Amino acid sequence: MSDLDQDLTGGPPLIRTPEPAAATAPGPSAADRLRLKALRAQALVIAFLIFVFDQAVKWVVTYPLNLKGQPEWTIRITEFFNLRWVENNGVSLGLLSASSFWGRWLLVLLTASIAAFVTMWLWKERKRTDSVALAMVLGGALGNIIDRVRLGYVVDYADLHFGEFRPFLVFNVADAAITIGVLLLLVRALLMRDGKAPKKEV
Repeated sequence: MSDLDQDLTGGPPLIRTPEPAAATAPGPSAADRLRLKALRAQALVIAFLIFVFDQAVKWVVTYPLNLKGQPEWTIRITEFFNLRWVENNGVSLGLLSASSFWGRWLLVLLTASIAAFVTMWLWKERKRTDSVALAMVLGGALGNIIDRVRLGYVVDYADLHFGEFRPFLVFNVADAAITIGVLLLLVRALLMRDGKAPKKEV
């Protein structure tokens, strides 16, 4: 059919104008994709370094320092900090203890699922602060998961105390990384709720 249609009343021909195409949302630019890849790489490096540092410190307290072989499994460092050997059957900071065979592997499954969720979140995250926080949680979680798979428990050794008061249970580098990462995410969430967090994406 021609673009020029004769009016039924015999008037001048009508010009049919094409309908405008539906607007589509623009996808991420090449620069945005490059920045996202760099952010992911940075986060994975942070997670890896935390994992390696955690395992290295556990090796030092287990073998060169032979912490388990010391009297009362303790080495006094300062008035408020000791190295004390603890075989932790729970998750971070001694929570959710599971000392049985099935409890051990259920806890491995639970923590591995959490680590997988954190990895997926990290892969999609575009904010640098949240990405770093997630990397800290991931690196710490992997460090403790490896302990549980290899040994059946997590090696804890950092004993911070003020007299008889202990603000934390005995912990390790992985626990500290997980705790700091979670706190950073909570602070970010509270700031965003109040509208104070920067909205610029990486």
